[in-house]
Amino acid sequence: MANRVAPALSFLCLHLLLPIPGVLSATFTFSNNCKHTVWPGLLSSAGSSPLSTTGFSLESGEDRSVSAPTGWSGRFWGRTHCSTDSATGKFTCGTADCGSGTVECSGSGAAPPATLAEFTLDGSGGLDFYDVSLVDGYNLPMLVVPQGAPTGAGGNCTTTGCLVDLNGVCPSELKVTAVGGEGVACRSACEAFGNAEYCCSGAYGNPNTCRPSTYSTFFKNACPRAYSYAYDDGTSTFTCAGSTSYHITFCPTTATSKSADGYPQAVSVPHAVQLGGGINSAMVYQGALVASNDKSLRSAPLMAATAVAAFWLALML
Repeated sequence: MANRVAPALSFLCLHLLLPIPGVLSATFTFSNNCKHTVWPGLLSSAGSSPLSTTGFSLESGEDRSVSAPTGWSGRFWGRTHCSTDSATGKFTCGTADCGSGTVECSGSGAAPPATLAEFTLDGSGGLDFYDVSLVDGYNLPMLVVPQGAPTGAGGNCTTTGCLVDLNGVCPSELKVTAVGGEGVACRSACEAFGNAEYCCSGAYGNPNTCRPSTYSTFFKNACPRAYSYAYDDGTSTFTCAGSTSYHITFCPTTATSKSADGYPQAVSVPHAVQLGGGINSAMVYQGALVASNDKSLRSAPLMAATAVAAFWLALML
């Protein structure tokens, strides 16, 4: 009898230690510090359980939490300049639209350019993997702060994001503007020009041949911890022990950034572009599609972003 009970107890204990599909693993808290409404979009990766929502409205100053199950993988982003057509009832956004026609994205991703937060929970070694990516361009400042991470569990568990408002200093070749000329997003060079060199495709589809460009360096200088191109893994991927939760802030403030693990880059910049007003204005691309030559990029925006980052860094020290 005892011999039969012991294996049964061992089997039970083993299952208690293993992750159970559907058991909640992390809580994502979204905060909107922008002066305007943001509509977060949420997309689960193929094979991941869907979350309780795929999109919602987040007013200025509002918070909302969403729980994710063990092993969940997916991405989040913020949509701006959104409105509902009074005649058709169709919901659309000026930046990062998911094309669903409703506030819920219902399995659709963000149309670039969009600042993305990407997560894989309980991955290799039981660690969460996460990053903030500008590979698909940029539309909003975003900060990701781990919360409640188990101590002594290893990993590179720290704050990441892009805190600088790049819309005002985006190179003209990449800038997305509203009808009035105000910058509302900044495209990646891949989207703007479609060259394999910028898209890390074809002959450039590996880390040995796809290297940083002047355009990706513009993003990297302003946001050192964010992905700037496809193979920017070394300085842009972070890990926390499982059961960690995450606070995602749109338009993080100086105070938020100072309390967020000594984040070593620029904190929020006074908005050169006020995104309120002109809701659902038509978006246009400013500047001609120049030849795929890094020298064609004007140095002024890059210098401006770098100077702004250095200025705010000095304030934090």
